[in-house]
This record gives sequence, structure tokens and C-alpha cells, in this order.
Amino acid sequence: MKGKLQADNHNQRSHVDHPILIQSLGSVLTLVVLLTAAQTFLRLGLPIYTEQVLALILGMGIALCFLHSLSCKKKPSTIRIWADRVFAFLGLAVGCYLLFRYPILAQEYFYRKTEAIIIGVVLIPLAIEGLRRMTGLGLVSVVLLFIVYAFFADKVPGTLQGRAVSLGDMLSYLTVDNIAIFGLPLKIIATVVLAFIFFGQILLITGAAEWFTDLSTAVVGGTRGGAAKISVVASGLFGSISGSAVSNVASTGVITIPLMKKGGFSGEMAAAFESVASTGGQIMPPIMGAAAFLIAEFLQLPYASVVAGAVFPSLLFYFAILLQADLEAARLNVKPLDTASVPKLRHILAAGWYFPIPFILLVAVLFLLNLPPAEAALWSAGCMIALNLLFGRKVGRITPRALFKVMVQTGKGSIDIILVGAAAGMIIGLLEITGLSFGLTHLMVVMGKNNQLLMLIATAAICIILGMGMPTTGIYVLVATLAAPPMIELGVNPLGAHLFVLYFGLMSMITPPMAIAAFTAAGIANTGFMQAAFASVKVGWIAFIIPFLFIYSPELLLDGSVMSIMVAVLSTAVGIVFISAAFIGYINGRLGPVARILLFIIGCIVLISHIKPSLQIIITFLGLIGIVLLYLQGKKKRIS
Repeated sequence: MKGKLQADNHNQRSHVDHPILIQSLGSVLTLVVLLTAAQTFLRLGLPIYTEQVLALILGMGIALCFLHSLSCKKKPSTIRIWADRVFAFLGLAVGCYLLFRYPILAQEYFYRKTEAIIIGVVLIPLAIEGLRRMTGLGLVSVVLLFIVYAFFADKVPGTLQGRAVSLGDMLSYLTVDNIAIFGLPLKIIATVVLAFIFFGQILLITGAAEWFTDLSTAVVGGTRGGAAKISVVASGLFGSISGSAVSNVASTGVITIPLMKKGGFSGEMAAAFESVASTGGQIMPPIMGAAAFLIAEFLQLPYASVVAGAVFPSLLFYFAILLQADLEAARLNVKPLDTASVPKLRHILAAGWYFPIPFILLVAVLFLLNLPPAEAALWSAGCMIALNLLFGRKVGRITPRALFKVMVQTGKGSIDIILVGAAAGMIIGLLEITGLSFGLTHLMVVMGKNNQLLMLIATAAICIILGMGMPTTGIYVLVATLAAPPMIELGVNPLGAHLFVLYFGLMSMITPPMAIAAFTAAGIANTGFMQAAFASVKVGWIAFIIPFLFIYSPELLLDGSVMSIMVAVLSTAVGIVFISAAFIGYINGRLGPVARILLFIIGCIVLISHIKPSLQIIITFLGLIGIVLLYLQGKKKRIS
């Protein structure tokens, strides 16, 4: 009887799982991405449209989505099994069909509109259903809202009135036009982001994540609150590469969160430090989770300009988190890590000295050789593989089997981002065909002219809502499409506008009710989800403030004289010290309620000084005096 049950279970799994098919599709998808990143088709003189490659990638992404979704179900019904198989086949078939047929459809669009409609009838519902399975109902609801609007745009009153679109026109336009599904969002994701996902997988399999954690332990492990600082530094270093706050929490958090709890931090604070630091990695140059390259593509700016502008906001962000880790450790009397558990820096450097080389090469080929970002990622990945084969004896050298696994994981890990890119393309297409883009921009511009701060707050809230439950690159592509243009129209620095929406899109990772990075960390810390999310908002408070600061004070983005930049950075740092101490309730001694309120008010005044540049030097000077006085007073007695 037992043998029969085991056989039945095996048969059930064999009907549902498609490991060979999933592995094959995942590896082929990655191979197509790598060939595109290396500009192989162009160098071979093959006349292939970018949209043809995007269609194939989207088709394979849809097929992988339904096959993977099916394999995750424990006991799917027979109808579900066959339906998902059909959906996967149709998605792949449409992708392959467009691979060969797209040039004719694009060149003879008005003569082959019926064919485009038929393709759209299959492709668009599959993409939307795949999106629902990978990201939930949030983004799907946004897409459906725009689709419904397109049918009744002419009946919407006021500024948001647009041109109504028939079902046939919508399906054919979204399918064939190169500013819709196969537009800029999917193009950037397929040609840039996926190459960096491959690079990140190479780093994972070669032991780079562990080495960054060991390096952080050696550098800050022996300081007060060392366990939390290890989490902050390691997550910041690796988060910039991974491109996913959640995966960063899952990879580094399993080491750092238990270490923090063992050191004396509560479960929710351990989860908060890990989730905030992992989320912040997406704003840390030089890679910024691939967002730096996306911003450069959107704004047609040099990559170096994007990285330079993002440096000080990201450094101030991590300064705030490290400061809070230090003050929280002092308040709780958390001791440094035991000397025996802190490795020697020279040993760590000797064991993995070659890990920084691919990053140096990445920056060098981007800045000096001016190579495209995707090609630079391939150079760095190839460099990492070569270094591993030469010096990776201790961590294990990459084998052909391991490299194949990397390609499969890259393909599987790209499904949600591919579908998000297609969804963002649909939204852009609907904005253009209905004329809603002009109405939204006009509405935001009018709001901003009356009250710019109100417009910024509304934009921030929209970005947090739109970003819920999505990967970093998907968040940025969506919010950059919808929220950044009105800000630029109002005269906001274009780089500042795009960094503003990126920051607040990312804050959805730690902001209730979704807060998926905080919830992931809470699961590892074995603590309450909402408690961890609210603690994350408290720890990451600076990320909600800095975007407003660099809008009102572009000096933080290196837009100004050397003196004005130095004053802006220094006054922001002083404000961070005051407000962090007020939140934690400690600065060289425990603070009572009166002192905390006083510090908070002073800190806010210093930060607001960005609006009045002429007062920055005076306020910063007063702030420094305040810190000295509080420090001296804290040495004598408890401040109350």
C-alpha cells in the first residue's frame, strides 16, 4: 500500500513538474540575453530588430511563468495542469512567431492589422495573467485600470479626458508599436538588467556574498553594535549588485539577523536593520541594482553623471543607519562581537583579494572605454569566472554544471522583471494612444504650481503604492514612466526627479502594509511582521526625507559650487545626528523626553535649512555647538 502511495505521488509530480523544460527555457533565455548584450547579431551582420529579440524573450518568460507556477502547486487539478501547459505553449509560440514575423507586421501595419489583433488577443491576456501570478493583483489592477480608461476616455470629465480607443486598435497598437509592450521598459530590462542578474548569479556562486559579509565583519565587527553594522555594510555592498532587496535579505539576513539577536538586539530591530540596509543597496553606486543604467537610458545622461549625483544621498542614507545602529547598541549596552569571532582583515583580504577586481573592471570599462552597460556586465562576469578558475580553490571552482545552473537561475529569476517590463510598456502605450500622458502631466503641473510640496508628497505616495510587491527595476521603470515627467515639467532637476521616484518606489519594500523586505526579514528573525515593518520605517526614516532635500537643495546631487555642496552635505549630516539621537533616545547618555523633543526640533530646522541656503552655514554652526554641549552634558549626568 505504501509503495502504491509513493508511486502515485511520484506520478502526480511527474505530471506537474517540468524540470528539463524549465531548465532548457531558462538557459536559452539567458543565452539570448547574453548574445544580445554582446551585440552578437549586429556584429554578425544579421538584420534583426530589437523587438524581435524582445518578443522571443517575453514569449519564453511567459512560458516559464506558467510552468514554474504549475510546479509550485502541490496538488493542481487536471484542468489547471492542462490549462497552464496550453498557456505556456501559446506564450512561447507567440514569441517565436513574432521573432520571424515582426518586421513584416511593423512595416505593413495598416495592411495586417487583423493579424496583429489576433496576436494581441493571445499575448496581452497571457502577459497580464502571468503578471498576476508573479507579482499579485497590485500592478495588474493598475494595468486594468488604464485599459478600462482607454475604452471610456472620451467620457472622463475635466483635464483627464482623452481619446477613446476600440478593442481592436488597442490590441494591435500594444502588440506592434515599439513604444508599447516592446518599448523602452522591456528593452532596458532585456538588454541591461538581465545581464546584471547574470553577473549577480556569478558572484553568488563564486562566494562573493559570503566574502562581503566576512569583510564587513572584519571591518566593523569589533565596534559597538558590530552585529548590526555588519548587516548594514554587507547588505549595502551586496545589495547594490543583487538588484533585489528581498533576495539580499534572504542571502545575507540568514547570517546577520541571528548574529544581531545573539548580540542583544530585539528581533524586530534586527529585521529592521537588515531590511533597510538591503533596500538601500539599490541606491548605492556604482550599480544601484542596475537602476543607474536605467536612469542613464531614460534621461540620455552619461552613466558617470548619474553615479556622481547619487553618491552623497546614498552615503548620507548609510551614515544615518550606521549611526542608529551605534546609538541603539549604546542604549541597549550591546557589546562588540567577541574578538575570537571577528576575523582578521588581512586574512579576509588574502583569501578573497580578487573579488573587487570585477567591480573595478566594470567601472573602468564604463568610464574609460564607454562600453554599453550590458557589455560591461559581461566583461565583469567573464573576469569573475576567470579569476575563480585561477584563484578559487578554497571556495570551489566553477564547473560547467555550475555555469549551466547559473544560466537557469538567471532565466527563472528574470520572469517577474520581464513581465513587469511588458506591463510598463502597456501602460506607456495606453498613455500615448489615449493622450492621458498630457492630462496627467498637466494635472500634476497645476498642482505643483499651486503647491510644490503638496505635489511632491502626492508623488511620493503614488510611488510607494505603485512599488508595492515589485522588484527594484520594475519599480523604477513604472514610477519613472508615470511620476517623473510632471516633476521635470515643473523645472525639477531631471536626475533629481528620477532619483526621487526611485527612492519612494523602493520605500514600498519597508512601508506597511506590503513591506515585503521587512516581512522577509521578520520571518528570519521569527518576530511579528508588522512590528518589523514599523521598526524598519523608524530606522529608514532618512530615506523618506533625503529625496525632498535634494529636490530643494540640488547641491546634494553635486549641482552647485564646491562650497555650497560641502555646506549642504554637512548640514544634512548634522540634522541626521540630531534626529537619530531623538528617535533612539541616546547620545553619549540616555535622553529624557524634553531633550529628545529639543533634538528633534533642532534636527528638523537644520534639515529645512536646505530651503534657505543663506542660513545653512549659521544653522550648521549652531548645530555643531549643540552636539558638543549635549556630548559634554551627557558625560556628567542623565539628560532630562
